[in-house]
Amino acid sequence: MLEEKMNVTEIGQLVMNDSDASSGGTAQNSTVRELLYCGQGLDDFHTSYSNIHGIVCLLVCIFGSIANTLNIVVLTRREMRSPTNAILTGLAIADLLVMLDYMPYAIYMSPYMQFSREERLTYSWSWYVMFHSIFAQICHTISIWLTVTLAVWRYIAVAYPQKNRIWCGMANTLLAITSSYIVCPMVGIPLYLSFSIKPHVEQLGSDGNPYKLTTNGSARNITLYRTSPSELAENNPALLNVNFWIYSVVIKLIPCIALTILSLRLIAALLEAKRRRKQLTGNSKGMKQIVDGRVVDVQQKKSSKNMDKEKQTDRTTRMLLAVLLLFLITEFPQGILGLLSALLGKDFFYNCYLKLGDLMDVLALINSAINFILYCSMSRQFRNTFNYLFRPKFLDKWLPVPQNDDETPGGRRNQEGATTQITQV
Repeated sequence: MLEEKMNVTEIGQLVMNDSDASSGGTAQNSTVRELLYCGQGLDDFHTSYSNIHGIVCLLVCIFGSIANTLNIVVLTRREMRSPTNAILTGLAIADLLVMLDYMPYAIYMSPYMQFSREERLTYSWSWYVMFHSIFAQICHTISIWLTVTLAVWRYIAVAYPQKNRIWCGMANTLLAITSSYIVCPMVGIPLYLSFSIKPHVEQLGSDGNPYKLTTNGSARNITLYRTSPSELAENNPALLNVNFWIYSVVIKLIPCIALTILSLRLIAALLEAKRRRKQLTGNSKGMKQIVDGRVVDVQQKKSSKNMDKEKQTDRTTRMLLAVLLLFLITEFPQGILGLLSALLGKDFFYNCYLKLGDLMDVLALINSAINFILYCSMSRQFRNTFNYLFRPKFLDKWLPVPQNDDETPGGRRNQEGATTQITQV
């Protein structure tokens, strides 16, 4: 497919052929292909995992839909408004759309749903498969580039703090988010042109499955529908290769490389800032100050504030590493496999790429669903606002009163209307 985060299997199958065609038309050559690349072990894994893939994806989608909805509710609170949180909100919306779109497909893929061939290859389902492949890919592409935008914004905030308000203000942030939602669908234009719904007639038995003389009763000629390469793609084979190159390079590898470089530089900048703070703390050691007629150490007075800053920096660093690791685990392999499929052709695609498709789908779904856990575990402001919104009111009488006069239970500060953001550096 121009696959998406989650549509690895299905669009990929469409690019080489549709899923039913590939399972039948390519079976005769599977033995030869296994000898060329990934071997029987990967095929056995694919067969075993495919039995539970539908239910696993459905559970992840349900959790991810709830989690991303909570992300949107919390991040759009007035006290949480900031450029960083605006990007995270755009990311949560894109991920939520992917989850909602993928759920019908996950239900359909569940082993408990015993659909016949006649029920599976209807005109309406073929349209859904094509829409699902394209729509989910667009939404996932948006989330990828918003992740890159977030890394750029974070790096500027740390490396060029004096330029942060100018370059990364709310106006520029909203422009970047809007651009992602407009430009990414345009990147998928070659995909829109590559596929169409095509009818074909098959002989089916009374149970809706391929007719067998001894078991299926009388034969029926039934018109079935499949998503297949369009006439334009058949007459221009290069169009399918363009899809693979766009998917593997523009949508996957370039963002992965950019995010890796930006994140490493950001982490280096954070560590440098921490080193400078330690150096300044060391220089102030031994300095005395008179407070209320008493001589006290400056170091003692500042230790609490410095400790809070260091803890916040550590949380931000861990969050960056977690986001980076999850992104690379899901996106880099897909981009590399897509690139190898374009370079090595159908043998590699059928023997390796498709057999890893379900695994890449579920990893990408998990990546879209898990941000809520990261925010809760690594952002005090997010936790405070979430508790303020969803904590039952009767619990307030048993909870301790906030120690800081300027901080409300929602994590907001009342000093000059300062806003709170999920990752403060």
